[in-house]
Amino acid sequence: MKYLIAGLGNIGQEYENTRHNIGFRVLDFIAETEKLSFKSDRYAAQCEMKFKGRTLILIKPSTYMNLSGKALNYWMQKESISSENIFVLCDDLALPFGSIRIKGKGSDGGHNGLSNIIEILKTQDFARLRFGIGNQFHKGKQVDYVLGEWSDEENKLLPERYEKMAEAVKSFVTIGLERSMNFFNGK
Repeated sequence: MKYLIAGLGNIGQEYENTRHNIGFRVLDFIAETEKLSFKSDRYAAQCEMKFKGRTLILIKPSTYMNLSGKALNYWMQKESISSENIFVLCDDLALPFGSIRIKGKGSDGGHNGLSNIIEILKTQDFARLRFGIGNQFHKGKQVDYVLGEWSDEENKLLPERYEKMAEAVKSFVTIGLERSMNFFNGK
């Protein structure tokens, strides 16, 4: 069975350690842990891993956040993966820092990457893991906050959160969406 795991973010060194790139960072963590290397391919940096009889296609779209749907659609078609086997990792302003929420469908919640995915795939029915980045910004400074770098305190806590999100990916592909939601949401 094949799964498409898409970590959302923006390419380029200036975005590397920003809150908006949490999806990229988690996939980097998984690749490093599993001793995998991403290679540049069409619309994404991509690598493949095997886990408990499943094939996971990990992608970091190179289309920039606002066009993430283009990359997902291409890789879904290329690898013949249906929407129920997609897992999108992204940031969420509405959640406190470090919290995780897995959902099987829903709106974009104001997230431009999810908005584009919904528009291109013409469905809201795909699983996503939202990582809370908090909302500690002044009015009118949302973009600066999202595209800002993690604080020193946040950076200290991120490795443990990467590990938890990597566990959630493995859970999704083995025990499924519902059980993963029950296990990870709110933790």
